[in-house]
Amino acid sequence: MDFKELVDLASERLGGAVLYATDDFFAPKENLLKVSKPEWREHEYTDRGKWMDGWESRRKRTPGHDFVIVRLGAPGVIRGVVVDTSYFTGNFPSHCSIEGCSVAPETDVESLLNAEWLEILPKSDLEGDRENVFSIDSPYAWSHLRFNIYPDGGVARLRVHGEVVPDWHREGGLQNELDFAAVTHGGQVLTCSDMFFGPKHNLIMPGRPGNMSEGWETRRRRGPGHDWVVVQLGAEAKIRRIEIDTTHFKGNYPDSCSIDALGPEILPRTKTLPDSLHVYVDELTDAGPVQQIRLNVYPDGGVARLRAYGTATEAARWREVARRLNTLVPSRAEAELLRCCGSSEWVREMLASRPFGNDVAAAAESIWWELDPPDWLEAFAAHPRIGEQSTVRWSRQEQSGASSTSADAMRALAELNQAYEKRFGFRYIVCATDRSAEEMVTIGQQRLQNDVDQELRVAAEEQLKITHIRLMKLVAS
Repeated sequence: MDFKELVDLASERLGGAVLYATDDFFAPKENLLKVSKPEWREHEYTDRGKWMDGWESRRKRTPGHDFVIVRLGAPGVIRGVVVDTSYFTGNFPSHCSIEGCSVAPETDVESLLNAEWLEILPKSDLEGDRENVFSIDSPYAWSHLRFNIYPDGGVARLRVHGEVVPDWHREGGLQNELDFAAVTHGGQVLTCSDMFFGPKHNLIMPGRPGNMSEGWETRRRRGPGHDWVVVQLGAEAKIRRIEIDTTHFKGNYPDSCSIDALGPEILPRTKTLPDSLHVYVDELTDAGPVQQIRLNVYPDGGVARLRAYGTATEAARWREVARRLNTLVPSRAEAELLRCCGSSEWVREMLASRPFGNDVAAAAESIWWELDPPDWLEAFAAHPRIGEQSTVRWSRQEQSGASSTSADAMRALAELNQAYEKRFGFRYIVCATDRSAEEMVTIGQQRLQNDVDQELRVAAEEQLKITHIRLMKLVAS
């Protein structure tokens, strides 16, 4: 696929914004991400000079170069950028480069100026009054970009095409019902029969449309057949609810519509109404887990939005764990893996194993059993003792059954921890999720009968269970 067919991650419609510019004397930095194409106004001037539809800095008379910091509307892997210098002829930069960082979207400008920036497009030649197209070869998902121009000048538009990699913590967690067609959840419009009046990606944009131009609309069909559009869901899911929105489409809405999973039918052909939100629940058939859906409109017309709500399959959740680990920059991937398991050697081996396929759980297990006992002990020591107060949120969640129990049970846990460490020389490790304090005391007393080597193996098995649960938490709320 031509990368320009992918969504523009920096689009204003997704919430993209230019947060900072070293200088925008002649034309404001906000123009850089405008959805519309750049325009030329022959005789229009401002009190600072010629009106230009883009970002333009003044002529630099000191060392250095100008740059802007862009917050992407959705984090993602960038496949290519378009640096559009339309109408900038004697005032375009000679070169540009791009760096990326991955931080929380609400990060303030001062922190961004001091963030860890990694180069994703080296210093490259620019030509004036044209779309300068650059492919990007980087496996990581970025939240912000630093767009550098050398040494100064004007750029009309910056388009950043790629694949959204959702931060499922912020999007509600894959264990909950979500709109998997949404571009912010990784949905992509792969292809369509026609999009003469409205681009295909409009269909899965966030929010309600402001007018017809913000929907997907085909030309008038004069022959047989019907129009259609294919959407790749952000994750494989069982669809529970469909919304088809024809807002603003009054004389040009489809007569009827249907949805299938490129085979199995999900929504049978159903009449549609103009300028309306259609919600389908009971009308849907169970097509099982699906990854792609096709919206058919009969015979043609416009649809503002398509929503497909459902729950991700367990296989999809593991694929998203792998995608998250694969697309994190090394420093963040290391930090996430350390949250899952406190063995530094396990983390190192996991990092070296990227990119993962769909077998991240198997890789985690294989690497774990190849480690030496000192590596296991390092992971055990990273846990608080069962029953102790912890500042780590995941540990508090996992031990919630022990924290809300009687004083007698807590006393028994403390005595067990002491006896266990005296006998074996390492911390009592048990997968505490959904277990009460009394259960963990009983399990621990039974394990006190083991010899040291046997118990080390049992503790390692419990640690692996914890690690698997924590890996899945990487895509949970």
